[in-house]
Amino acid sequence: MVLNAQSIVNAVLHGNMMVASRLMRDLDDRVDAAQALFAEIYSHTGNAQIIGITGNPGAGKSTLVDVLITAYRKQQLKVAVVAIDPSSPYSGGAILGDRIRMQRHTSDDGVYIRSLATRGAFGGLSRSTLDVVSVFDAMGVDRILIETVGVGQDETDIMKLAHTTVVMTVPGLGDDVQAIKSGILEIANVLVVNKSDRDGADTTAHELFQMLDLRSDNKDVDIIQTIANAPDINKSAVFKLISSIDKHQASIAQGQARDALLHKQATIYLKELVRSLLADKITDIAIEHGGFESLATSVAKRESDPYTVAHAILKDIQQ
Repeated sequence: MVLNAQSIVNAVLHGNMMVASRLMRDLDDRVDAAQALFAEIYSHTGNAQIIGITGNPGAGKSTLVDVLITAYRKQQLKVAVVAIDPSSPYSGGAILGDRIRMQRHTSDDGVYIRSLATRGAFGGLSRSTLDVVSVFDAMGVDRILIETVGVGQDETDIMKLAHTTVVMTVPGLGDDVQAIKSGILEIANVLVVNKSDRDGADTTAHELFQMLDLRSDNKDVDIIQTIANAPDINKSAVFKLISSIDKHQASIAQGQARDALLHKQATIYLKELVRSLLADKITDIAIEHGGFESLATSVAKRESDPYTVAHAILKDIQQ
């Protein structure tokens, strides 16, 4: 059955995941009709708590997200996961398949899981992360967990979107722990030492505590030691982590702090969207000129120069 625009909007607002998934896909593909629908639902956003999960590769981000889902569902909260995967160099699609790790939640109608390909974007996020998060928000989801690629200290973009950013590490990383201080440590609202049943967990937590002195802003950051893969959820320390997340959320939930956060997010949203739409437009114009491959051939053969070709494309944008 073909739904009209209002029916699609209503379905999304009532949590219809099938309809919402189609909208998310069309937004990722920059379909004009999807953008018009998005305009209708956007006023219904701004209610979900957005939590970013980032950190070192191998820190157990997906495992922690999985146990967070379980803990939040015990609190009767609706949960969405946006798992950012590296793009396949061939198909451009997501290749890690984080949804496989969380397969046990697929039959729960209070859990929504969406994998997104980065499509070459840097900073740990996909170009459509903001759109997908907004659709989940409009659906009435209570907690939206964003799990980033896991490329280390370059993942600072998560700070721009999440209300609370959880930065993870594990014991035994040695110099890698030291490297955190120059990158993702700065964006952490909560620090997690996962796999804390390993030797050196207390030392790692102590080192992170000392590194907080290097931060330029608020140094009041909880450091939580977790065992995300513990067979008993009560021994995983996930509820202690949730308490720290809630504490940070409460500190920014009202007054000037909330206004500043919303303004920052809106600014980033606009900047990233304009960049993305402009990149799409440039690609379309390049195709009209024969495509980047053809244009690159003329540059490689020294029949033209890069600046002349680039300015020719930009000139068409202005027309």
